[in-house]
Amino acid sequence: MQIQVNTGNGIENKESLERWADTELRTRLQHFSTDITRVEIHLNNGNDAKSGKADKRCTMEARLVHHQPVAVAHHGATQDEAFRGAAEKLRHSLDHALGRQKDHRDRDSIRRGADAAL
Repeated sequence: MQIQVNTGNGIENKESLERWADTELRTRLQHFSTDITRVEIHLNNGNDAKSGKADKRCTMEARLVHHQPVAVAHHGATQDEAFRGAAEKLRHSLDHALGRQKDHRDRDSIRRGADAAL
């Protein structure tokens, strides 16, 4: 899984930010590591000169093997809050998209029970 961090509007793209984001996402998304080819992270500050209640935004897009990409966004008061919120939303969206497909055939049919012979 490749992780790419892009920044804009007042957020500096430092090596430490990239290392932290890489480690954090790999930990949160390790369950989906075989299904994800790349994750793009976009961090920006909506109000570059001012500080506001939820002016930081993090958008994440996961590119999947044999599936459409999954994208989420989260606003927060801090860069950390925006990133962690988007990471949690991405994990939940991937669980929903990929989990449904994997669990599709794992349940028993109502027609295969003991009453099916009746």
